[in-house]
Amino acid sequence: MSREEAIFAAGCFWGVQDYFDQVPGVLETEVGYIGGHLDNPTYEQVSAHGTGHAEATKVVYDPAKVSYQTLLKQFFHMHDPTQLNRQGPDVGDNYRSAVFYKDDEQKRAAQTLIKELDESGDFKKPIVTTLEPASKWWPAEEYHQKFSQKNGYGACHVNYAPVD
Repeated sequence: MSREEAIFAAGCFWGVQDYFDQVPGVLETEVGYIGGHLDNPTYEQVSAHGTGHAEATKVVYDPAKVSYQTLLKQFFHMHDPTQLNRQGPDVGDNYRSAVFYKDDEQKRAAQTLIKELDESGDFKKPIVTTLEPASKWWPAEEYHQKFSQKNGYGACHVNYAPVD
């Protein structure tokens, strides 16, 4: 079985992880921090908005069962990519909408879909999702992993209606 990785930030990572865990072909997920300048950041440091990190979800998937393109479509469906540095009640750069691409192919796929979505008229405002090269990944603290599944809540702002 082949395994590939994708990293997405779409606001509070609890609901994003829970959503991706339900996508067929996703093998595993982990929440963590990426895109900042501090080594080994803690939740408290990231939440204080001084590290530059985003709360993000790493998705490990089987490309024979789900494509990166499908994961991108799920990502843009689950949150509002037109909100700058916020999702639902959560505000700050750590809650930004971002695709952390692993290679040029992932970057091109995200650029193409953003262009298509902007031109489709599906959103009333332009998409502000950033495309950032994947940098050092820092796993979040254990209590954040599978938070929604462990606690029965924490889906935050995530739209759970499925997309084809």
